[in-house]
Amino acid sequence: MAGILAWFWNERFWLPHNVTWADLKNTEEASFPQAEDLYLAFPLAFCIFMIRLVFERFIAKPCALGLKVQANGPQKAQPNAILEKVFTAITKHPDEKRLEGLSKQLDWDVRSIQRWFRQRRNQEKPSTLTKFCESMWRFTFYLYIFTYGVRFLKKVGTLMIPLMPDLHYYYIVELSFYWSLMFSQFTDIKRKDFSIMFTHHIVTVILISFSYVTNLTRVGALTLCLHDSADILLEAAKMANYCKCQKLSDLLFLMFAIVFIISRLGIYPLWILNTMLFELYEALGNFPALWFFNMLLIVLQVLHCFWSYLIIKAAYKAISRGKVAKDDRSDVESSSDEDDSVPRSNNPHNTTTTNGTSGANGTNGYLTGSTCSEDH
Repeated sequence: MAGILAWFWNERFWLPHNVTWADLKNTEEASFPQAEDLYLAFPLAFCIFMIRLVFERFIAKPCALGLKVQANGPQKAQPNAILEKVFTAITKHPDEKRLEGLSKQLDWDVRSIQRWFRQRRNQEKPSTLTKFCESMWRFTFYLYIFTYGVRFLKKVGTLMIPLMPDLHYYYIVELSFYWSLMFSQFTDIKRKDFSIMFTHHIVTVILISFSYVTNLTRVGALTLCLHDSADILLEAAKMANYCKCQKLSDLLFLMFAIVFIISRLGIYPLWILNTMLFELYEALGNFPALWFFNMLLIVLQVLHCFWSYLIIKAAYKAISRGKVAKDDRSDVESSSDEDDSVPRSNNPHNTTTTNGTSGANGTNGYLTGSTCSEDH
């Protein structure tokens, strides 16, 4: 085990040629980032998750109810044992062949069965109240950590300087928050870019950890603060949308789009990437950890470009249609476009036990005129 650890923490990988781990040892006069500090993020991530649960229940929920946010979820589909069995055991998106078979078996028209499956899928979506509480928690955290980061960011120096207590706290809290997001993402509201967001969280955790261990804390702090600035406006726009304050939501979303594009496509590549790829390379020389760090920063920039495309598209819709329907970057909103009820047939029957669903599994081919996005 000692040999493996010695190989993993090889100085020639992690540090410039003129720096050793001994140079970064804590002394009575100064403290430096230590790899074991990162272990603090795991218990703190659990604490942040518990704080979130308390916040959403006792602060966000009363605020939402006071703002008249809709507490009820989507309308439930009419109980039907046969359709429920198909939905849970076979497919949530029946194809035309299966729809025709169910239509004959239940004596329902195909459109009614399609409507039932839409309502049943929507039934699993969270209520507006749940989404408001999640956005309020994220808004509060981003606002707090951004304000904290800006407050001391100008004090942060360059490479190989002692670690300030404020910066140590900032790093550990940010790392803990992203660890909590990585795990809570599986239970949070489903988003259309789930895999992209999961990749983003992994890259962010690695970047925070790498920049901390190699004492590139100035670059890390700048990157974190830059990202938090736009996320505040995004969550505020969502909350305004859930409160049905459409004009305020549109304004906040357009402000978010401007800040996002300026910060992620302007400041980030021209300042941070330029510093890491060229200026820092000239100052420190070439060492493997720097190139790995730069590769992750470039991956982050690719994600920025992808999200910017979605945001520009949503902003274009806002301008052309006069309102912002949803944030295409990160949230799958429940739409009111779904039909409100399932028309009952003249002869619905739930007593038939033959399944009549042994045809093709029907995982594809379900097309409707609905504009809402299904959960992925």
